[in-house]
Amino acid sequence: MRSKDKMISGFSKLGKREKIAWLLKHFFTSNPIEVTREFASFWHTNEEAQNMFDGISENTITNFYMPFGVAPNFLIDGKLYCVPMVIEESSVVAAASSGAKFWLNRGGFHTDIVSTIKSGHVHFMWPGEPYKMFQFFDSIRADLRFGVKDMTCNMEKRGGGVKTIELVHCPEIEEGYYQIKVDFETCDAMGANFINSVLEEFGSILKEKAEAYFEGEDKVVNVIMAILSNYTPECLVRAWVECPIEELGNFPNDISAKEFAYKFNQAIHIARNDHFRATTHNKGIFNGIDAVVIATGNDFRAIEACGHAYAARDGQYRSLSQCTIEDGILRFSIEIPLAIGTIGGLTKIHPLARRSLELLGNPSAEELMSIVASAGLAQNFAAVRSLVTTGIQKGHMKMHLNNILSHFAATPKEREYAVAHFSDKLISFTAVREFLTEYRSQQIAW
Repeated sequence: MRSKDKMISGFSKLGKREKIAWLLKHFFTSNPIEVTREFASFWHTNEEAQNMFDGISENTITNFYMPFGVAPNFLIDGKLYCVPMVIEESSVVAAASSGAKFWLNRGGFHTDIVSTIKSGHVHFMWPGEPYKMFQFFDSIRADLRFGVKDMTCNMEKRGGGVKTIELVHCPEIEEGYYQIKVDFETCDAMGANFINSVLEEFGSILKEKAEAYFEGEDKVVNVIMAILSNYTPECLVRAWVECPIEELGNFPNDISAKEFAYKFNQAIHIARNDHFRATTHNKGIFNGIDAVVIATGNDFRAIEACGHAYAARDGQYRSLSQCTIEDGILRFSIEIPLAIGTIGGLTKIHPLARRSLELLGNPSAEELMSIVASAGLAQNFAAVRSLVTTGIQKGHMKMHLNNILSHFAATPKEREYAVAHFSDKLISFTAVREFLTEYRSQQIAW
């Protein structure tokens, strides 16, 4: 089939069955009845709910389900939570739960909201002398604020709105390039649409005022774009756990509390200074963070982009968590930007996002920041604890056993025997396949 035969106009206007039929004709090689049945089996039986899912995205043909789990025993700032987590990796919820339980009777998690400021920019070009642009900008500051008062009034009633407006000259990027940098407080909303709407209006006001203020070529202000930044280093939360080393208890392989503390500290030190290890280390942190962010209807992609940029803010990519041992006390902490919300967007549209927030006691955005950071820290603690004691694969592969068995379509009886068989053995894809092959061929009597 020629490539042009796979092109289509008006695809978005087709119904789901029509979309699937077109895809079957041009892209799938499997049995069309089987493919259609499989896609349709994941449609929501409630028509209203399915319409909601269809409306969230574009060109929807079915729903892609993710497991929704919970991690209990999170003691955060003296309050007990059961934390919702949406993720496909089975060991993540188990690790977060284990980390939370470990610290439950050791003081729990402590947090501090440093700031909740978010930023955005109007990017523009102007050919004149920089001092003239700064003089002009000072003259229109009040006009900028007045021009968006209808947009900002409701946010201001909640204590938010536009906080600072600053002109930045960036000739090192390109000659004649400027930014209007605007700081926002969006309270319990993530605020992306609010921020972008204000910035676009600022861009329009800038052009209009420049035409009246300057003469000749200087009248031309070329607004390139107006957009929020997902780098939010001032929307920052800290979370930490700490306790005397002797209260850490004992660990597998006869590792004492003191030995564990120093190995754990060394592991974090390596992640702080080696970018190969830091990348995997931070991925583990985001295992916990992303799962809660998704469950609560927030944007995990923005959170990750910001977190990774923050990890490299001094020019080297480093771990987001830190560890210290002072006066016999181990302190494990994380500092991370988290621009999240509890109102607006999917938090109100998606029914399970609403239930997640209800499960957490309908927290404010600041409280949710504390919960998310604690989940990331708990996940990180459990992972590094495994690394310096039993090794990561023992626990990970036990949790992964069910996935491997599903791959081989194991029956409930085969699953039962496999769990018993691998209770004291190394689990791998090959080992499970060989076990099932032998069991099925010889019908081993247990």
